[in-house]
Amino acid sequence: MVDVFPITIEDKIFIGISVQLPKTNLLVVKSEIGYIMCGALDVALLNEKLKDRKIIAGRAVGVKTIEQLLDAPLESVTAEAENYGIYAGMIGKEALLKMI
Repeated sequence: MVDVFPITIEDKIFIGISVQLPKTNLLVVKSEIGYIMCGALDVALLNEKLKDRKIIAGRAVGVKTIEQLLDAPLESVTAEAENYGIYAGMIGKEALLKMI
């Protein structure tokens, strides 16, 4: 099952995506320019192999719902996200507000 739905944070609209997979869920919340995601996100790959794409993204681990993803501190972020003032330890919804 795949669910796609709007999420409002401080009057800004983001898109939540939840993919139910065997034994896990894939969780993403995106803006027009970036996204936060569950532990499945490989930040090192984005920073190293896909550096030229300048992907703005952050990863939170140990989350099982979109609500937890929004409230969790980011475990890691891409180099491009840092250019937007997003950093490891920042709460997911705070990072999203910097991605608008």
